[in-house]
Amino acid sequence: MASPEPAFTGTIAQVYERHMVPLIFEPYAADLSARAAALAPARVLEIAAGTGVLTRHLAAALPPASHLVASDVNPAMLDIARQLPTARPVPWRLADAMTLPFDDASFELVACQFGAMFFADKPAAYAEIRRVLVPGGIFLFNVWDHIDSNELAATVTEALALALPDDPPRFLARTPHGYHDIDQIRADLAAGGFLREADIVTLPLRACAYSPAGPALGYCQGTPLRHEIEARAPGRLSEMTAVAAQAIGERFGVGAVDTRIQAHIVIVGR
Repeated sequence: MASPEPAFTGTIAQVYERHMVPLIFEPYAADLSARAAALAPARVLEIAAGTGVLTRHLAAALPPASHLVASDVNPAMLDIARQLPTARPVPWRLADAMTLPFDDASFELVACQFGAMFFADKPAAYAEIRRVLVPGGIFLFNVWDHIDSNELAATVTEALALALPDDPPRFLARTPHGYHDIDQIRADLAAGGFLREADIVTLPLRACAYSPAGPALGYCQGTPLRHEIEARAPGRLSEMTAVAAQAIGERFGVGAVDTRIQAHIVIVGR
């Protein structure tokens, strides 16, 4: 994706799969896979598959005759994805969304869960996705809404800003939650060659965890936010994670966490 953001490297990918996937990605994977299955596509490409949460849902939900290929630009994420079981065999490909290694008109559906925010040149990535779609094919993806609509991310960002006021870590607001403007999404799709009007649905769901510790660990150590914390507070990653956990506990209670998450679901035809 040629993203300027630090990658999901080292143990970040492991913490991401253990804590972030069940917290915020699993609910939307169930939604996106159901939408994909309803289209009954013969050939499906998933891009930015990460550790494979949407892949696993797609493998279970798609019609038996559908062929599914999953790809990601990050080897550490794919290494974890390959180790986890899927309901059908899935070829895993190391691939950049900016230069997809597939022929023109190869797929009826391209799916992407929470990857578009990381595309360094979104219109160029969309043009590449359009290239591999058959005429009439569908691009189905989701992106996070504004951080204010996602209470855990907002709480962690605010807590770290108080703890590190000289240079607050802003990764969550800047990138995962930085591509929420629907008009901008439509403009980028059009610039990438998608001339049909996109259908965009804003979908609130719930993020649930047993305690504040899991979400704090996930956000602070299971995303590239970790790089920003370590750069600003060397040797204090555990301390900053505890700061985030305390803030989550103060806002949502020290027991089980049940809070709002919100994303845009985008469906656009070639």
